[in-house]
Order: sequence, then C-alpha cells, then structure tokens
Amino acid sequence: MSEENVKTGGWRSNKWVRAAIPALLLHCSIGTVYCWSLFSQKVADHIGFSKGAVEWAFSFAIFFLGMSAAFLGNFVEKDIHKSSLIATICFSAGMALTGLFIYLGGEGQALHGSPVVLIGLYFSYGFIMGIGLGTGYLSPVKTLMLWFKDRKGLATGLAVAGFGAAKAIASPIMESLQESVGIYKMFWILAGVYFVMMFVGHLLLAKPAGWHEPQGKGEKPSIMATLKTKPLGNYIGIWLMFYINITCGLALISQEKMIVKCIGLATAAGIVSTFSAIFNAGGRLGFSAWADTMKDRNTIYKLIFILSIAFTGLVMLTQGIKNGEGNTLLIIIVIALIMVVNAGYGGGFSNVPTLLSDHYGMGSISAIHGITLSAWAFAGLTGNQVASFIVSHTGSEKTIVYTQEVIKNGKTVLEEHKEIVNPDGYQNVLYFTLALYVVALLLCLFLVRPTQKALEAKAAKKAAKQA
Repeated sequence: MSEENVKTGGWRSNKWVRAAIPALLLHCSIGTVYCWSLFSQKVADHIGFSKGAVEWAFSFAIFFLGMSAAFLGNFVEKDIHKSSLIATICFSAGMALTGLFIYLGGEGQALHGSPVVLIGLYFSYGFIMGIGLGTGYLSPVKTLMLWFKDRKGLATGLAVAGFGAAKAIASPIMESLQESVGIYKMFWILAGVYFVMMFVGHLLLAKPAGWHEPQGKGEKPSIMATLKTKPLGNYIGIWLMFYINITCGLALISQEKMIVKCIGLATAAGIVSTFSAIFNAGGRLGFSAWADTMKDRNTIYKLIFILSIAFTGLVMLTQGIKNGEGNTLLIIIVIALIMVVNAGYGGGFSNVPTLLSDHYGMGSISAIHGITLSAWAFAGLTGNQVASFIVSHTGSEKTIVYTQEVIKNGKTVLEEHKEIVNPDGYQNVLYFTLALYVVALLLCLFLVRPTQKALEAKAAKKAAKQA
C-alpha cells in the first residue's frame, strides 16, 4: 500500500487516520529514547561498567538521530512509506539487540565486563536505533503539514508532542517491567510492542492524494538552490539557535533529577520528572499551535529565549539550587525554571519544520529539515556532556540522606537512601546556559530574517496607517 494509491473518500482521505494517528504511533515509540536515564544505572551495574561509560549509548543515539536525518532527508522526501518501514525495523531491532548485549554482559556470563558488550551497546542503542530515530522522526512531518495546511504548527506540534510525552507514558511501564521481568527482558518485550505500533503507523501513513511531489530537475531545485532563496546567514541563524536551544535544554534536563534532590524534593523526583515531561510535550504542542496565529514564527523563538533567560537569571541571582532546601519560594523558582526550559526545549523542536517551510517552501522540506536536525546530533554530544564536565570539575560535593517508601515482600517499608550531590556544580551549569541563551536571542533578533508573510503583513499595516 503506497501513498500514490491512496483513494479519495472514507478513512483513506481522513487526515487524522493518514497523518495524525500514524505520526503519534511513530513518535510515541521512538520518543522513549529519552527514558534511558531510568535504567542506565541498572544497565551499568548489570554489565560491569561505570554509569559514565554507559551514558555514551544515549549520546550516540541522539548523534545518529541527527546525522541519519541529515543524510537520509532526501530519501524520506522521495518515499515516506519506505522510510517509515526502515524506522520501524531499525528502532525495534536496535532495542532487541540492546537487550541481547545486556544479557550477554550479565554477571556470570562470559562477556561480563567485556568491552565487546559496551561496543555492542553503542552499536545497537546508538547507531541502529539512531537510524530508526532519525528516519522515524522525519517521516510523518511533511505529511502532517500537507494534510493540515492551515494549522501546520498544530499538526507538527501534535506529533512532536508525542515524542516528548513518550517518556511520561513509558516511564511507569518500564519501571514495572524492570522489577517484574528484569532489565534485558524489558528491552525484548518493548521491541515487540514498538514494532507493532510503528508498523501500524507505517501502514497508515500517506500523503494527500492530490499532492504532486516535484521530481524532475526543472521541478525540484537542489537543497542548496532552495536555501539560497534567502541569505545564507538566515539558515545559519536558524541552525545555530536550534542547536543552542537543544544544548541548553539537555544541559539542564540531564541534571534535573539531582537538582530536584538538592532542593529537598528527593522523594518527589519522579513526580517532578513526570511534570517536566508533560511541560516538554505541552511546549511542543502549545508553542507550535500558538505560532499558527503569528505573522512570523520566529517570534516564538524570541519568547522561548526571553523566558529561558529570565528564569535562569532568577535562579542564578537567588542561588536557588544551592539555597533552595527548606525555602518554599526558592523551590518554586527552581521548579519553574525546570518547567520553562522543558517547555522551550520541546517548543523549539516543533517549530523548526514549520519555520523552515515558511522560509523555503514545501518542495524539499524533509531534506532541509533533515539537515537542520544535524544540530540535534551535535547538541546530543555537547549538552549533557558539558554539563557533566562542569559538575565534575567545579563546586563541592555533599551527601544528602532521605527516606523513601518501597515495597518489599508485599509490604511497604521506609528505606534510607544516601546520595552525593553537587549544588554549586549544578548552579554553575546555569552560567553556561545563560550565556548561550543570550547568543540565541541575538541570533533571533538580528540574523534570522522575517518571512515574506511577515513582511507583507508589516507593509499592509503601514499602508493602513498612512491611509
């Protein structure tokens, strides 16, 4: 069943069935890549390596997401049906292989503590799943914008919100599976579940029957020719502000759990994580839907960066992370920063494809969007890694002690936990993110030009005043 064979009438021409639902099935599956932090320590303990070594699997997954999107954007442009099938196979196979390598590296196994297992983890979770992530992320985006021409932001925001909400949906399921069947079997079970979800999405996904995809040289200009329709600095500005937003988001989000513990909410870390995931998804949908009402979508990025600068600066001035424990006002300010950054992080993703389509048209949008997602690849290697470096090399550590209810042998008991945190180090991460947010705002204001739609609206407004 290919997109060229989509018939008119009934469910075959329903935009929700042919675009929105399959997009959600694809993005709600691949978005679970962000659940890595839930089980990375268990994986590390199981295979006999440090958590830091294992964390690179996630960084590689994000890197290959962006790079596969960049290099396979043209392929996705030509055939979303094949690209969504590749996404389904690579993502589910990568997850199954991850489970296999964790099993082979288990205590008592011949490969326990062997670098073969660690390399296998990087290959399966990083490279193979990364290809599935990149092609799966791109495949539904253009299709959504074609079906929802008047509400492109709402449509893409809905799908990308699925990517953000996946963590909130999957987290309790994954935690339950870890306890009931074990860490490697969890990956095998989820590989099967996500294969079914993504395969159904692949079967349903199709472009509108009336859409004619430019194919010939005369019809379809090269990507570089398309980009040259605007000053090159315009695209560079979009790429850089997208990169900065992801880098800053990952820098804070990667330390989020420990920041929450620093301000005295250790027992509520899971609840805060769930709410931050909701804000992440809400930002993807809310900011993009809001942008549909604006003359220039770049205004959304200005708002995101202004809000991020304001709340980051407030936590820096009050030393909220360092002094927050026991202070209700400072706790609220720190939590507000976490939620604002998550919402802005999500909103940055959902607005990129529509901003690019406003500037460069729909002809090569998948390919251009794919190249732009290379910013995500590099941010995946820098955001959380730079934050970890700052925390490791600045500030001073302290031990926090807290009690938490756990279920043992069917009974609820209080268990004491000790954890090493670095409040000064987490606070110092904010100097890094604040500087980058200021640079991003300057790019928005001075390098990214207004769209033709925005210029025409401004000219019409000026003419109306003169009249």
